[in-house]
Amino acid sequence: MEKLTMFYLEHCPYCRNARKALAELQAEHARYAAVPVELVEESEEPERADRYDYYRVPTIFLGGRKLYEAVITDRYEDIRRNVQAALDAALETE
Repeated sequence: MEKLTMFYLEHCPYCRNARKALAELQAEHARYAAVPVELVEESEEPERADRYDYYRVPTIFLGGRKLYEAVITDRYEDIRRNVQAALDAALETE
């Protein structure tokens, strides 16, 4: 199974929601807990972040394919749905 890479910023409220949704989904469903997810704090690894094509955080990639990039209108439910879709996409690569 391919790993997910999530770019985030520590003080971003959308990123906090994405990390919260990820933790909840992985606690609720064993299959999601099995998905490898690499969390990359953008300001700590700017050179790495620059190699990916995105503008806003949180953003989730599966390999080099962008699965989700937050927008300012995202509510928690939107973020959680997109995190879940990313987890499902990773599971499909088994």
